[in-house]
Amino acid sequence: MHGLGNDFIVFDARHRQIPLTPPQCRRLADRRHGVGCDQILLVEPPRGPTTDFYYRIFNADGSEVEQCGNGARCFARFVSDKGLTDKRVIPVGTAAGDIRLYLEDNGRVRVDMGRPRFEPARIPFLADTAAESYPLEIDGRTLDIGVVSLGNPHAVLRVEDLAVAQVPALGARIENHPRFPRRVNVGFMQILGPDKIRLRVYERGTGETLACGTGACAAVAVGRRWGLLAARVHVELPGGELLIEWPHQSQTIRLSGPAVTVFEGEIELSGHGP
Repeated sequence: MHGLGNDFIVFDARHRQIPLTPPQCRRLADRRHGVGCDQILLVEPPRGPTTDFYYRIFNADGSEVEQCGNGARCFARFVSDKGLTDKRVIPVGTAAGDIRLYLEDNGRVRVDMGRPRFEPARIPFLADTAAESYPLEIDGRTLDIGVVSLGNPHAVLRVEDLAVAQVPALGARIENHPRFPRRVNVGFMQILGPDKIRLRVYERGTGETLACGTGACAAVAVGRRWGLLAARVHVELPGGELLIEWPHQSQTIRLSGPAVTVFEGEIELSGHGP
């Protein structure tokens, strides 16, 4: 499946455990020797009485992460298309907390991503005090970044021209900066106006992807906090466009966009890889 080119392998693990190992994830994600994907999603039984499913996300390098907005939309499309639910509003548990997925009449999926968290300890980010932006030292130069958690950690960097931004090189350096103990997703944001931005995202454990739902939410949240963006923002990513809505800092942030099934198949998993 994919959401704006951010692609996923989705496994139905409701009736049996699928204990994915890092070597299996790397092999599955390999675009030449495996299936090929940015991340691997597991549909599991609920872990509490208030949700219908549990949602797990693994990066291409095998690390498990807390949240993924594009993946959440694919998750909703998967459980609906497979007849696993007939609900239009689907409560789902994740490692970052419970979320709600909304199947819209136009075929798009909207995700309530919860409230963005800016406290450094919640991200986590090493800082003496909370601030709207932070100086970050990279190879002798100082960058101004915003940091926020959408259930997973994000750093947001404003750039003047996204076409010439050093996304792979600089993204890798920021992802692994010691001030981010659990690494970080890095968003490079070009502001076109208060209601539209361009964005490229370097995702931890994966590299640059064509789209990142939580990254789009993070960029809008930081831009809103800086007083640069409106409550409703169109986010243009390499894979397409997402709509992000965040009326007020006391409210939850929402994203909507497409989710598409590309193909289905079967694969055998061994102890060392597929």
